[in-house]
Amino acid sequence: MIERVALGGTCVNVGCVPSKNLLGAGEILHSVREPPYPSIYPCESDFDFAKTIADKDNLVKTLRRQKYYDVLQSLENVELIEASASFISPKKLKVADKILEADKFIIATGSSPSIPPLNGLANVDYITNNEALSLKGKPSSMIVIGGRALGLEFAQMYARFGTKVTVLQRSDRILPEDEPEISQGLHHYLTEESIEIFTGANIQQVRQKNGIKFVTASIVNGKDKRTKTFEAEQLLLATGRRPNTTDLHLENAGVKLSEKDRAIIVNSEMRTSAPHIWAGGDVVGEPMLETLAAKAGATAAENALTGSHKKIDLLSVPSAVFTSPQVASVGMTEEQMMQKYGYCSCRTLLMKDVPKGLTVNDTKGLIKMAIDPKKNNRIVGVHILASIAADMIHEAVMAVKYRLTIDDIIDTVHVFPTMSEAIKLVATSFKQDVRKLSCCAE
Repeated sequence: MIERVALGGTCVNVGCVPSKNLLGAGEILHSVREPPYPSIYPCESDFDFAKTIADKDNLVKTLRRQKYYDVLQSLENVELIEASASFISPKKLKVADKILEADKFIIATGSSPSIPPLNGLANVDYITNNEALSLKGKPSSMIVIGGRALGLEFAQMYARFGTKVTVLQRSDRILPEDEPEISQGLHHYLTEESIEIFTGANIQQVRQKNGIKFVTASIVNGKDKRTKTFEAEQLLLATGRRPNTTDLHLENAGVKLSEKDRAIIVNSEMRTSAPHIWAGGDVVGEPMLETLAAKAGATAAENALTGSHKKIDLLSVPSAVFTSPQVASVGMTEEQMMQKYGYCSCRTLLMKDVPKGLTVNDTKGLIKMAIDPKKNNRIVGVHILASIAADMIHEAVMAVKYRLTIDDIIDTVHVFPTMSEAIKLVATSFKQDVRKLSCCAE
């Protein structure tokens, strides 16, 4: 195993683990300041930003040791080489000052923040998510360029820490690949927390003066077009990620890359154009998800070592955005169904119509289900905006993966009251008005 940066990759070092830890701290702060029950009075609580970052760092160190170094030590016949590697021929690698030779290879080099060629950016001290996780002090203000998962998570994180946050998104809505109802709903909830969001924002120039960052953008909203300059203490670029294929010299191994983002091209078995090389994770391009990376790596390893020809079903791979409320999706959207088949049947249920949500004053969000009416009402997509959407999505994952129908879900007894009951209720809504049912009616 050859690793040039840090064992554990993005997830434990600068991804899921540290970001969700800090998001959790922000969640606690927010609940103290704005409790969900009117009978509980809010408190103006503050926190120690430096200690919060230090605690996050300790968590990362602990999990890196327990889940990576210790695991690696328990494996027989595995050697870790901390260095860079590049192909010099189809079966030879140059690793530092050594040449390593093998019959088979697995490439899992991940991705890095993608930095757009913005006018003036070379003279600005911007940050990416990597640096945003380890700032020495809490900024008074922050501009976030990018309104997808990464940008929105950090925007809400810092807003809840007390930073004035402005989000600039190029497309006409945040989360442009998600269902429009979810994008619009999350937009509303984020602005309720005083996060300024400007969509249709085309960045014209960025500059810096006396440490303050200035971003000039043309804002297009329908027929309205204006130019506006924003200023903040920090500028966070959340403009996507690029596969780490530079300097690997994959051309020497016969591995082909996509023209668009220089990602490694693989088939459904994670095999590259070179028959003895497999690849998995962010290095093969979108969708870039931690769980998919783990699945792809395991699939690549199994196929490389056993020749089992295992495949990955991308349709049943879920995704999540850990804002509050969360966004979670699996399968096809209504637009994708219409583009592919020319028809779709969808229902949307508001979380305020879910008894558990009403019970605990947690009614933000909605759930939308797409089915194929020409195939026994088979469930083809589920999209959730809710406080625990990332936990709720797994029943929907099973439904999409095993081609279940709405009747399969309706026929399954769910615990009452739970937020997950929303999946049964939205399935039921294809047949009747669930608002006219008693709480736990079958």
